[in-house]
Amino acid sequence: MGLSAGVALIGICAGWTAQAQNADTTLAPIVLQGEGESGTGPVKGYVAKRSTTGSKTDTPLNEIPQAVSVVGQEEMDDRGVVDKVDQALLYTPGVLSQPYGSDPDTDWIYVRGFNASQTGLFLDNLALTSHAFGNFQIDPFILERVEVLKGPASVLLGGSNAGGIVNLVRKRPTDEPYFYTELGIDSNGNGFGGFDISDKADESGVVSYRLTGKLSGGDGYADYQDDIRGVFMPQVTWQPDDATSLNVYAYVSRLDQTHTTNGLLPYVGTVVDNPFFGKIDRDSFLSDSDFDIGRATQAMVGYEFEHEFEGGWKFTQNLRYGHLDKRERQMYPFDWLSQTDPLVQLYADDVRSKADSFNVDNRLENEFDLGGANHKIMAGLDYRYYRLDNDQVAAFGESVNPDDLDHDLPFPPLAPFTHQIYTINQVGVYAQDQIRFGDGWIMTLNGRFDYLDSEVDDLRPTNADSSLSDTAWSGRAGLAYEFANGVTPYVSVSTFFTPLVGAGADGALKPEEGEQYEAGVKYEPTWFDGVLTASVFQIDKQNYTVSVPLPGGGIGDRQLGEVRSRGVELEGKFNLNQNWKVIASASYTDLEFTRNPGNPAMEGNTPLLVPNSQAALWLDYTVTDGPLEGLGLGAGVRYRGKSWADDANTLRVSDATVFDAGIRYEKNDWKASLNVTNLFDEEYVSGCNTNLFCGYGQARTATFKLSKVW
Repeated sequence: MGLSAGVALIGICAGWTAQAQNADTTLAPIVLQGEGESGTGPVKGYVAKRSTTGSKTDTPLNEIPQAVSVVGQEEMDDRGVVDKVDQALLYTPGVLSQPYGSDPDTDWIYVRGFNASQTGLFLDNLALTSHAFGNFQIDPFILERVEVLKGPASVLLGGSNAGGIVNLVRKRPTDEPYFYTELGIDSNGNGFGGFDISDKADESGVVSYRLTGKLSGGDGYADYQDDIRGVFMPQVTWQPDDATSLNVYAYVSRLDQTHTTNGLLPYVGTVVDNPFFGKIDRDSFLSDSDFDIGRATQAMVGYEFEHEFEGGWKFTQNLRYGHLDKRERQMYPFDWLSQTDPLVQLYADDVRSKADSFNVDNRLENEFDLGGANHKIMAGLDYRYYRLDNDQVAAFGESVNPDDLDHDLPFPPLAPFTHQIYTINQVGVYAQDQIRFGDGWIMTLNGRFDYLDSEVDDLRPTNADSSLSDTAWSGRAGLAYEFANGVTPYVSVSTFFTPLVGAGADGALKPEEGEQYEAGVKYEPTWFDGVLTASVFQIDKQNYTVSVPLPGGGIGDRQLGEVRSRGVELEGKFNLNQNWKVIASASYTDLEFTRNPGNPAMEGNTPLLVPNSQAALWLDYTVTDGPLEGLGLGAGVRYRGKSWADDANTLRVSDATVFDAGIRYEKNDWKASLNVTNLFDEEYVSGCNTNLFCGYGQARTATFKLSKVW
């Protein structure tokens, strides 16, 4: 079923609803506008007009010289985003989300072709630094926004993913009392309940609070898969006057799960048939539930402090400490020897990870006129610390027949594998000047200097410690012109660096470096509420790690490769009126190895996993008058293009088109909603990382939720 069928289905749903209304109903005038919106506050409908992502200051989106996508809470609710952050980005152009299907304990996200899952996740513009199994994960229930800055962000945030970053924005205490509760369950039997409460703590209104929490658990789609997870975020804001505010918060979460096998399946048996057993069932569990352990405890505490001095200078300090304690013991397919026999080889490991992170960002801002131009300047100093103690034991296990699974498998005796302690210290000094001059010109200038120190203590197996001390400069220059009709064309150039953790044949891995060139246009119509962004870009990344022959024999990793990403992205988000809301997106990404000394034949090839094209459309209609007032219907279609399962470009993964739908009814502050992901239960492989690790896209899942604002 293609895109045209999806548009037809959406049209049928909308037409049915329109006919069910009173025939005399007239669509109301536009009421959803961007005035009064803050860069961290709620998004009105689907259309955000301001953001702190891309500038660190509260800035109109059309003044940021890079493409920025914002997913607000209302959009997440309408589309049925319940469990994970990567669900929120399935309709965002230039972003590959859930490349191996739904993985309960990791948010897998690629931006403009590059992996942002570990070096591109931020919470309130502070890095959620991760490595290996030591990844932090945030529940979307505590978020106000999920924002994506396309392209490099090093000049603002320090070392980060070359293709772009995902900035998660917390909910904050509200100006008015707010009391919300919800209960729900999905078609797999996984239930959830949550609460979100905010109010003033005293009559003066100086102190306000917000308590947000959620508990969920039950079965997953795959056999034997289950989990129980909870999250709680208390916070208090103290604001004695208009010039000073302090927001203090904590975040605690716990996960206890039995893993899913999905995402770790062989190419032969998923993308193509195995000659003996065909395809492995989507819900297969190739492990033993008694052996499987998946536990993670996260704790964070932080604050945001702001004070504005006389003369317009404002000081901001954003600080957070986080701790992660995680254990994962599992068996999973590692079918490396042969994928054409009737058996699938299993591998078992037991990984214990303890991570500590500390981030602090200090900055000064002011705004003034000078030389016929308006300057909004910012200067800052930030520091990042991350330490991961990662201890792994492992062994190959049984070989199993997927057609005749025995879930009472012998536990393999696990042998010591690796034990390493990774440490990163990074200090950065940065400055920004946002200049408005002439009759609509906007110039953005950024500069940053970083000092990076990284160490790897190799306790096993080689005891070969490594360390690296390095410095890096980053810059960005952007120019835009804002026309009176809402059209703002822009161009920008930026440089970046991405710290890597670990060692190669030449010692500690150096940061990846490179530059991006981007041009585009942002359009905010004056006759209805919407934002349309079109952009083209080119990213060149150096110090890409490739495998090469070593002088003494053997193969090792050396940083000699280069990769280029070029593409075009289109995104439109519209609140057409009180009834209609629309999301439309399309992107084309051309990834290419431009240098690979280890295997020159790969030069010109496309790196694995990332499809070259994606597109999505979501239409939402709400009845605002007549007997069906409060009824809402939404329908969407997502297209994911073909990708490669290997860098040699010999193993193809087919494209797929998936439909989603939702229906809701709201009255007297009660709301009942039903969302269905993958409406027609399309069975497809979402992506492959080599021929060893492939994952099916999410099967059809229906989620019912009942909520009330008290």
